[in-house]
Amino acid sequence: MKIIILSDTHGSKKNMDNLVPMIKSDIDLIIHAGDNFRDSVYLKNMTDVPVLAVVGNCDFENSEENIEFELEGIKFFLTHGHKYGVKYGLEKIAQEGSRRDVDIVIFGHTHEKEKSIMNGIQLINPGSLRIPRDGIEKSYVIMKLENGIYEYEFRFL
Repeated sequence: MKIIILSDTHGSKKNMDNLVPMIKSDIDLIIHAGDNFRDSVYLKNMTDVPVLAVVGNCDFENSEENIEFELEGIKFFLTHGHKYGVKYGLEKIAQEGSRRDVDIVIFGHTHEKEKSIMNGIQLINPGSLRIPRDGIEKSYVIMKLENGIYEYEFRFL
């Protein structure tokens, strides 16, 4: 299974449109960690690829703030991160991942790429496709899953 992980796209259709051909041809699932929830709907409509998405602090849709799911034997927790204070540290979100007994936490909000392990849990923030705050490169993540094993890499527009 191949997944694209996005967050904090903030309505940047031009940047998302750059990804549409790759998503259509090579991606099995889109994960969007909020800010702009409507962008996840846009990508679903443009690609017909299934989407898992949560709302962020800049979203006003009536949708999930948190989603737990399992793929290929790996347990995930998807949230935007603002309610876990991720701009001030990752301890709270790592604790929540432990409490939920997941393997991977995916979040956004900071507009900064994150790749770390805390409490034995992989924490992933794909950065932002519109307003990166950790450099000039707009980023996302491509993850491959197979039989309980995952690998991922950051990619840039």
